[in-house]
Amino acid sequence: MSDPACWVFNSIARGVAASGVLPATAIRTAPHRRPERAEAFSSIGAHILETNAQVVDDSDVIVISVKPQIVRQVLVELKPLLSEEKLLVSIAAGIKMEDLQGWSGHRRVIRVMPNTPSAVGQAASVMCLGEMATENDENRVRSLFSAIGKVWTAEEKYFDAVTGLSGSGPAYIFLAIEAMADGGVAAGLPRDLALGLASQTVLGAATMVNQTGKHPGQLKDMVTSPAGTTITGIQELEKGAFRGTLINAVVAATKRCRELSQS
Repeated sequence: MSDPACWVFNSIARGVAASGVLPATAIRTAPHRRPERAEAFSSIGAHILETNAQVVDDSDVIVISVKPQIVRQVLVELKPLLSEEKLLVSIAAGIKMEDLQGWSGHRRVIRVMPNTPSAVGQAASVMCLGEMATENDENRVRSLFSAIGKVWTAEEKYFDAVTGLSGSGPAYIFLAIEAMADGGVAAGLPRDLALGLASQTVLGAATMVNQTGKHPGQLKDMVTSPAGTTITGIQELEKGAFRGTLINAVVAATKRCRELSQS
């Protein structure tokens, strides 16, 4: 398994077990090439079976979390085992619903795109439904992925843009946190204090947006007093095209995702 897909699945397993959505003993997985991955699943009480076929046979929801380049091989192998009562869920990056359904010969499929903060229970996940996926299937998958963050349902045509925003977005924010911390150091703060303040400030600001329901612009205005320090800092950000650069980053990443999916 690829590291991102594997630890996302491990995060889901830990999240659903901790939240009580599903007991850990109900989770099945096949052997992992890296022993520490198997140990991670064993440590929460999940069952490690000998083959993928055994996992499918003993499960009603099958999560595909392998490297994108071997998804086709895995689905073709499992195709004879995917009966109508099985729900297939893919978190494999970049593999479209058309291919998932074609390779598996299965129409009861849900594609989910989580992002890296799933590792700390703060994922932004988006899912789309296959031809035969039901409302009950959607609710089941929502409950699983809600254990590691927030979940939205959208049409697959939006998934390239989802990649550009929430898929690549954590890296943009890491860069912003690093830059803010560097600014703090440049202004005279110790490195550890600057980094702690920068990361907590981003966390606090995001929490305010989510919990107050207010527009980010409105929250920004609440902090900026006439001729004050904040508006002076914002003026510098505007000089550097901060807003436009972030917009362009999302659009460029979306375009690149679209190019890669067509290659």
